[in-house]
Amino acid sequence: MADTTHPNASGIEALISRLRQEGVDEGRSEAERIVAEAERRARRILEEAETEAAQTRESAEGDANRFRRGGEEALRTAMRDAVLDMKETLTRRFAEQVRGTVSELTRDDEMLQRMILAVVGRARDEAGGTGESDVEFILPRSVIELDQLRRNPEELREGSLAHFAASAAADMLRQGVSFSRAEDDADGIRVALKDEGLVIDLTDRAVAEVILRHLQPRFRALLEGVVS
Repeated sequence: MADTTHPNASGIEALISRLRQEGVDEGRSEAERIVAEAERRARRILEEAETEAAQTRESAEGDANRFRRGGEEALRTAMRDAVLDMKETLTRRFAEQVRGTVSELTRDDEMLQRMILAVVGRARDEAGGTGESDVEFILPRSVIELDQLRRNPEELREGSLAHFAASAAADMLRQGVSFSRAEDDADGIRVALKDEGLVIDLTDRAVAEVILRHLQPRFRALLEGVVS
């Protein structure tokens, strides 16, 4: 029986087989390439996500630290301002109390009389007892009226500054001491040393300022805890 098989059939089958195998190989290679590319992209996306997450975390931590530092600084500033305000208030009240106390003392007739006698005695001592000192006491307008002194000295209340000035005027004039009336409303007295052209201010305001210059530094030191 004659062979009817085409002489090129085996070659064609071999070619088809080869092409099929090449197609399979090429498909496998393409699939592997696609998988590898997908894995690379996935790793890149993961790395970028991790990097972004780390940056976001660092930024959030930085913001949190800044907010915390800002809050702490604001709290320190508020506490400092509160302490400063308290010290300022206490210092102001202390000064007001000192001025009030001095004002009361300089309105006290007995205190003013002692001040006058002390100044007169000092002036007499410095003049060597010659009576040549020339001193003028400027008395507060609120407690003495010179015209009243001249017109009705007997009506002045005994023990008052006006009564003291009226009763002592004659004797003091022989010692070069005279009295006049202040032009303002300050309490206390002023002493004019005519020979030297000086006026010693012993009014309530002047005395209070002198006392405060001495006491306020110590009061502030007490507030600061420097001294106890």
